[in-house]
Amino acid sequence: MTQPIRWLQAEIADRMLQKLDIVKLQPRHVLLIPDFPGVHARFLAKRFPRAYFHCAPEMGLSKPEVLKLKLSRLWASRLKGASLASVDEYQKTGRINLPDSSVDLIFSVLLMQDLLDPKHFLQECWRVLKEGGLLCFSYLGPDTGKELRSAVIDQGHLKELTSPWDMHDMGDALQGERFSDPVMDMEFLNLSYESDEVILTDAKALNLIKPVDQATLNSVKLPQNLTLEVVYGHAWVIGKHLAKAKDHVAYIDPNQIQRKTRSDSA
Repeated sequence: MTQPIRWLQAEIADRMLQKLDIVKLQPRHVLLIPDFPGVHARFLAKRFPRAYFHCAPEMGLSKPEVLKLKLSRLWASRLKGASLASVDEYQKTGRINLPDSSVDLIFSVLLMQDLLDPKHFLQECWRVLKEGGLLCFSYLGPDTGKELRSAVIDQGHLKELTSPWDMHDMGDALQGERFSDPVMDMEFLNLSYESDEVILTDAKALNLIKPVDQATLNSVKLPQNLTLEVVYGHAWVIGKHLAKAKDHVAYIDPNQIQRKTRSDSA
């Protein structure tokens, strides 16, 4: 995701906040990944006035933009201090730069379709979420940009989403990574364009197409519409410290075993 498509990020974040209205949660620590300029953070700060906001800026921001973003999150946290994670660092190391069980809510807008391994991202979210924590996310599904596949374009210019998971794939993955009560939803957004230049700008920003030169632009017939399949989901971390399965064998921490006494059975 790149800055020309900022309006889409803001719109999807707003829709996610509407879905979050029905969720009963009072987080003290919130991770925004990716984080980007927009009014969504202001709404989250108003909704959760006691929360610390941890910032994981999206890739492609300049150093002044990252500093401004961090300062705004620090202010939203009432200057109580908030850590700075990094989507770029996650892409390189596969690790969210936060301690285990350190956040109550992860709010992730349009990220997972660009990850090589969304399953590993879910594992990292599970790691950093506290018991009773919530993962709230959105991403682009496999029917995004389907009009481009039938357009008269050299197939060498088209790109598949890095992770073309539909909502059923994601629901299965959430359950496989021990998240509880996953709720999945999907909608199609239909965009209309009046110029080839604008649709190409958006398609490249969405990572649906490789850079195209002007000569190619003049020689192809592009669609006037673009479909976005937006998948939404949230899931809880429940029973985090209970038995863990490995190779179909359950392992239980001895501290979880309590001896039943006479008074317990009375």
